[in-house]
Amino acid sequence: PLRDTVLMTNARGQPNVGREIRAEIGSADRIDLVLAFIRWSGIRELLPALRRHIEEDRELRIITTVYTGSTELRALEALAEIGADIKVSYDTTTTRLHAKAWLFHRHTGLSTVYIGSSNLTFSAQVTGLEWNVRASEQKNPELIDAFEQTFETYWEDAHFETFDAERFAGALDQQARDDFTLTPFDLVPYPFQHQMLEQLEVDRRRGNPHNLVVAATGTGKTIVAAFDYRRLREQLDRARLLFVAHRSEILEQSRNIFRHVLGEGSFGEMWVGGKRPDRWDHVFASIQSIRANDALALDRDQFDVVIVDEFHHSAAASYEALLNHLAPRHLLGLTATPERADGLDVLKWFGDRISVELRLWDALEQGLLAPFHYFGVHDSTDLSQVKWRRGPGYDTGELTNLYTADDFWVSKVISEVHSKVGDPNRMRALGFCVSIQHADFMANRFSKSGIKSLAVTSATSSEDRASALRSLQQGDVQALFTVDLFNEGVDIPQIDVILMLRPTESAPVFLQQLGRGL
Repeated sequence: PLRDTVLMTNARGQPNVGREIRAEIGSADRIDLVLAFIRWSGIRELLPALRRHIEEDRELRIITTVYTGSTELRALEALAEIGADIKVSYDTTTTRLHAKAWLFHRHTGLSTVYIGSSNLTFSAQVTGLEWNVRASEQKNPELIDAFEQTFETYWEDAHFETFDAERFAGALDQQARDDFTLTPFDLVPYPFQHQMLEQLEVDRRRGNPHNLVVAATGTGKTIVAAFDYRRLREQLDRARLLFVAHRSEILEQSRNIFRHVLGEGSFGEMWVGGKRPDRWDHVFASIQSIRANDALALDRDQFDVVIVDEFHHSAAASYEALLNHLAPRHLLGLTATPERADGLDVLKWFGDRISVELRLWDALEQGLLAPFHYFGVHDSTDLSQVKWRRGPGYDTGELTNLYTADDFWVSKVISEVHSKVGDPNRMRALGFCVSIQHADFMANRFSKSGIKSLAVTSATSSEDRASALRSLQQGDVQALFTVDLFNEGVDIPQIDVILMLRPTESAPVFLQQLGRGL
């Protein structure tokens, strides 16, 4: 009932604040809201009800800010278009608005107010661990009065200026430049990572020196490995390390994480792309370099700790040769998806055990990954005539021809991006394509539509790959299109949109690609 005072926490089985707000709109005579952050994902489902509210000659007033650059221009433009009155604080040095509150004013004396932690975003309204109190005029008239008086004070304050799209866009760009962060990693593991480390320690105390960590993409497997190695280094009399991965980008990123965790800026030597270690104490090596130089040439006892990233690749002959040859005191495998489509066993190296397991669905359930909207869009593409074989699946050449024959399909993709994404010109998207030709085609068409894009594939040089990733991270490019290059290992925290542009029959591949955005 509107007269009750209620605490809402978005808990399972309880109404979320977003649904309650939608229900309030229809009966309100005036709506006033003050919110630090307003995003397209938060207003998209509210727009029809808010439009009806204004069409019935009822007022909607909004106060927000550019603080942290979180409010999206597209969201405010959509609200302005339906007739909302909007004021913005552009001064982030003194004002720093951080309030989140709604007032639904009713002439009947049944006004309600929502005050709490939820901004106008999808995660805050639906999935986030947010606390909000709904209070009524009937039971808390002084609270309603205080809201109205404070809101009117803000509305008349010169710090809050009438929304202007051009000025707002400029302010957001300045925020992006000011807030750029070089190092996203903390030196202290999160509580769930502490638990993973404890599970590893318990498993070793039970007499199991070789351990497999199965953890969802985005939960920090490499960070856990670095902290685990730091602990092993304290326990062992010698702790020579070999870290193995299949791409140079993964190795560079992993070495940087180890350096941050260990506090040693010069830790680790690279053995990849022509680079070769000098001391051989702490080596980050590509499996290709190991294979090219013959794994059997390594001293079996050279390394005390061997860590293999993306361990599901270990069934390949190159990994088998290495693992059969080396005799480390501790072997640590890292993967998000130990299951292989070909059914080959990767658990044999660990006594058929998984020491630590945190699957994607568990990580999502525990709120460890970014909440997301998943849209399955029907594109009317007929795949029935595309050649398909068990194992390889659809014929790559035929699929490429189908998706690149004309601009009809890609125009539909671009249209959906504009429909679903708050501001495509500020997004950081990663698109997974059928082939190199398809990736080139998508990047070209997206760029022509005004969304700056690049193709990054196995045909791209390592220098150009690194440049493209920097451009995406810094916002100079809005989308990268690839095939399988970024399925695994490379962590790009800025990615906020994933485009699945190919039929994917492998559950591990699907989860890996989805995980790039989590």
